Amino acid sequence: MEDSRIIDLYWARSQDAITETKTRYGRLIYSIAMKILRLHEDADECENDTYMKAWNSMPPQRPNILSAFLGKIARNLALDRYEREHALKRGGSQIPLILDELEECIPSEGGMELPIETRDVLNRFLEGQTETARKVFLRRYWFGDSVKEIAQMYGLGESRVKMTLLRSRTTLRQYLEAEGVSI
Repeated sequence: MEDSRIIDLYWARSQDAITETKTRYGRLIYSIAMKILRLHEDADECENDTYMKAWNSMPPQRPNILSAFLGKIARNLALDRYEREHALKRGGSQIPLILDELEECIPSEGGMELPIETRDVLNRFLEGQTETARKVFLRRYWFGDSVKEIAQMYGLGESRVKMTLLRSRTTLRQYLEAEGVSI
């Protein structure tokens, strides 16, 4: 089913909206949550919470890109859960590594959520990157993929992925400073 029809189901308050969302985007939502939380039970619960939050958000919101809308909800719910449960003690999560990598180039005020102005600048920065650099950056810092997973996904060496990420972070820091975003 097309996204616009699924969104129409939400607006009509039809229970089929959840079923169709799960069919089309369940794997994506679960994958995002699993990469952050690393426990099947937590990822399952986060997936279900994503459906509930989408249900409560539509209406009034009408997302332009349903996959991005659901991905953002899942990611934020998983990050909130991660913070609450101190998943760092369990090990295996990429989140501590990712946060360490971004520490010097992303403002840390307000926890995991960036101010809207910073998000806009970050989006402009990403638009100016090569397709490969943009994909690698998003897979690492949005989806939480490991360097090894990214290398396999795009047929790159791990050292190339690491170098691409390092260059992106360096360029991002310079870009943010030039845009007047305090780090």
